[in-house]
Amino acid sequence: MEQDQFQPRTDLDQLGNAVNRIRESLSQVVIGQQETLNFLIVALLADGHVLIEGVPGVAKTLSAKLLARSVDAAFSRIQFTPDLMPSDVLGTPVFNPKTTEFEFRQGPIFGNMILIDEINRAPAKTQAALFEVMEERQVTIDGQTYLLQEPFMVLATQNPIEQEGTYRLPEAQLDRFLFKIEVPYPALEDETAILRAQHSQNSRLLLTDVAPVLSVAEVVAARKAILEFHVEDHLLEFIARIVHETRNNPAIYLGASPRASLAIVHAAKAYAAIQARDFITPEDVIAVAQPVLAHRILISPEKEMEGLTARDVIAQIIKKIEIPR
Repeated sequence: MEQDQFQPRTDLDQLGNAVNRIRESLSQVVIGQQETLNFLIVALLADGHVLIEGVPGVAKTLSAKLLARSVDAAFSRIQFTPDLMPSDVLGTPVFNPKTTEFEFRQGPIFGNMILIDEINRAPAKTQAALFEVMEERQVTIDGQTYLLQEPFMVLATQNPIEQEGTYRLPEAQLDRFLFKIEVPYPALEDETAILRAQHSQNSRLLLTDVAPVLSVAEVVAARKAILEFHVEDHLLEFIARIVHETRNNPAIYLGASPRASLAIVHAAKAYAAIQARDFITPEDVIAVAQPVLAHRILISPEKEMEGLTARDVIAQIIKKIEIPR
């Protein structure tokens, strides 16, 4: 007897077309880095913020700008520096002599797609200004609350090598990022293709030539559809076991919070969506677990001195937990 073909409970045609359009748009400019581009798309669909980490020159900012440009929405770029003040990000009340009243002038955070370049170069008080807006999608100034419009996504970049003039991000802020994406050096064949593309003026596609492929309404509709994806109870238990183990592992000084569990669920749903499925599998959970958890846990100093990384520990945790089938 022939096995029945999979029939999705949710109409994924429109969502699949949107994902393909974004992927094609990003791939026209960024050569290689397919995993990075996939996780950026997943974060967009999962309504999450992204921290992109990598050495200079691996297209961190370019990838973020391309994703922002692929959505027909308000875009802001903020260059974080040591002298940046919270009001430079959120906005400030300004006195209007005509009305003899103070009026709130919105800062660059009031947009849809927000690129924060070199986020770890701003001091703690400026970092703290992002806590409320990243979690609650609102800004409170002088007792007055201002709501941000959907979609709202922060795409932040940082360099893991430089220490001069940088500040460590607080754990509470790191926890507000859905993913921490580590961008590696390109493979040899990818770097050769980059050189060919840049050398050939005829094939070179500039960032300004990339047109939006999604509207705000389409992004919001896709996010709502993904929230309705089915998740089996045994997979929810699998996710809970992974996160719970981070709190009981001797190599981990600080484990992940329940926010991490929810983040894995949302990310796994979006990851399933780009695979044209409306239900998640253990493979989806495993695929998103490392970028969701790596920045949320702290390795004990002893294990860190031994060269153990957060991603290594997460891989060990997943390996020893029985994968549900």
